[in-house]
Amino acid sequence: MKVIVSRSGGIAGIRITWEVQVDEQPDAFQWMQFLQQLPWDDVGDTEPKPDRFVYRIRCAPHEVVLGEPEVSGPWRELVDRVKAVNEGR
Repeated sequence: MKVIVSRSGGIAGIRITWEVQVDEQPDAFQWMQFLQQLPWDDVGDTEPKPDRFVYRIRCAPHEVVLGEPEVSGPWRELVDRVKAVNEGR
């Protein structure tokens, strides 16, 4: 299973993408539990705001788009975890 997090927008409008192959992580079981507990179906439509980041999070069959202020709680934890795996490479 792959998790892909893309961040776009901001002043420069640059897109950055981070991804993690969950099955290859030493704590894959914890990753799977965490991903299953995310509120995938509770995310509403996001209105883009000028000069703010927009996050697209994909983990088949789920996909959500969150504005920068909405990336909090479990979503912030997910983004931080995926970024940390990429920084450790």
